[in-house]
Amino acid sequence: MAEIIQRDGTWTFDGETVRVVPGAKAHPVRQALGEISVPVQALAGVSFEPERRGGRLRLRLRGGACPVLRAADGRLTDGADPYALSVEKDRTGVAEYFVDEVRNALLIEQVPNGPADGFLLPGPAVPVSGGGGDGTASFDGETVRLTWNWKTEEAKTTAGPSAIPVSRIAGVRWLPALGMEYGYLRFEPADGPVSALPKYDPYSLELWGMSKKEYTAVLVAAAVLARLPEARPAVDPPAGAPALSKASGAITPAADDHDVLLRRLRELGELHRAGVLTDDEFSTAKQAVLRSL
Repeated sequence: MAEIIQRDGTWTFDGETVRVVPGAKAHPVRQALGEISVPVQALAGVSFEPERRGGRLRLRLRGGACPVLRAADGRLTDGADPYALSVEKDRTGVAEYFVDEVRNALLIEQVPNGPADGFLLPGPAVPVSGGGGDGTASFDGETVRLTWNWKTEEAKTTAGPSAIPVSRIAGVRWLPALGMEYGYLRFEPADGPVSALPKYDPYSLELWGMSKKEYTAVLVAAAVLARLPEARPAVDPPAGAPALSKASGAITPAADDHDVLLRRLRELGELHRAGVLTDDEFSTAKQAVLRSL
């Protein structure tokens, strides 16, 4: 069990799942997401980035594993990133231990670092809402609703609030405001392309960057992405492969996986004899394998 408690949040790791809990004053995106359980199978890596006043602990997820990261497309700031944790200077040793524990688990489970076959995390819970600028977006799992404020262009307000069933959505794109450029949350209708600018498009919110809370529009985008017809859920493991428990994210070895675990024990022993693993690392990794037998 590894745990690191910071003002920015708390991360715990039980050998199978990293549980991420945001701090009381975390970015609105992280607050709205709440606690996230990340199974080892969704991880591509973990790192600690030292800085002058501490550092940053960071999880790297496999491509396509998380709807939020897919919707954000690399545009989240570190403060808004749910998989980044600010670490204070006196806790850097704990952060490094946390990294070692997760890396040992990745080694034992032999998790591929390539893209996932489908989402391995469910994304934001519904109903979810977010946005700002000229309106607010909400999604209940079936319908996106865009409501306007007094600053909205008449081209949008004349028809009233927009209601878009998810079955009519072909795609969604989120772009935060950058510098002097406005951003947007745009839903692409399946029955035709959108030609209007977000300012005049009834299927779009315009984001002005006036508040951090505008970033919560990315959560609406992520929730919709996770429910689009082409968004395939993670495929069931093939016969004989470890089964992923939907309730806990834990790995339950299949009956014929016994030989695989024994082979991993032999591989760990070879790494230990070669000096790649220290005594403590070897002991921790071996115990994790034995618990799976």
